[in-house]
Amino acid sequence: MPVTATAELSLDRGGSTPLYIQLANVLREKIERGEWKPDQKIPSENELNRMYGISRMTARQVLAQLVNEDLLFRVQGKGTFVAHRKISTRSPAYMGIREQLEHMGYQTSTRVLSSELISASAKVARSLDIAEEEPVHEIRRIRLVDNEPISLHTTWVPHRLAKELAADDLVNRQLCAILEEEYGLRMAAVHESLESTLPNPDEARLLRIRRSSPLLLLRHRITDPNGRPFEMSRILFRGDKIKLEFQYDL
Repeated sequence: MPVTATAELSLDRGGSTPLYIQLANVLREKIERGEWKPDQKIPSENELNRMYGISRMTARQVLAQLVNEDLLFRVQGKGTFVAHRKISTRSPAYMGIREQLEHMGYQTSTRVLSSELISASAKVARSLDIAEEEPVHEIRRIRLVDNEPISLHTTWVPHRLAKELAADDLVNRQLCAILEEEYGLRMAAVHESLESTLPNPDEARLLRIRRSSPLLLLRHRITDPNGRPFEMSRILFRGDKIKLEFQYDL
């Protein structure tokens, strides 16, 4: 249902704060307090002009700013809509995604799509510093928040380092905790890469998105205090749901 233009409180034209900043704050507050709901169409530039007595150029500037903040999104020929808020998380190397989400109050769940013993491909073998075709656990999981899929995880672990991994509780326990507590594989260093990508048909189906939907692809390799690699992971995050944050102490 679109938001209709109604009488609004006027902006403070005599104050020191520019009108576009005042209007941006007003619209931002409507979104943050839930007065405007996700996917709801908001007033057009012309309607904002009538509601607040501002120029169309000012309205355009404000809407562009809120689009850049990921609070709004535009659909060509249809208008401007309230965006779904992205969940801000840090790299799984800092803290497991599930643990981060639960600390923020989200209800999470995990589904194990497959867990099997395979021969390491050349790429996996190079990353884990093992012989090609050496047995590795390949575990595919999907993470959900409020029953909506947000990420797809594929992980490889050398079988000789965690022989009973397939029998462990990969649904209710975090993989990093299992590897450390059950097999003594403690994280000491992580190498990560991040890029954008698009889903293949299977990934789109599992994440319930279109083939044109952007994804964040995070790859990481984890080594123990002796410099021995013990985990390689490929994680796909829904770009419309997740925002990864990085912090560096210099």
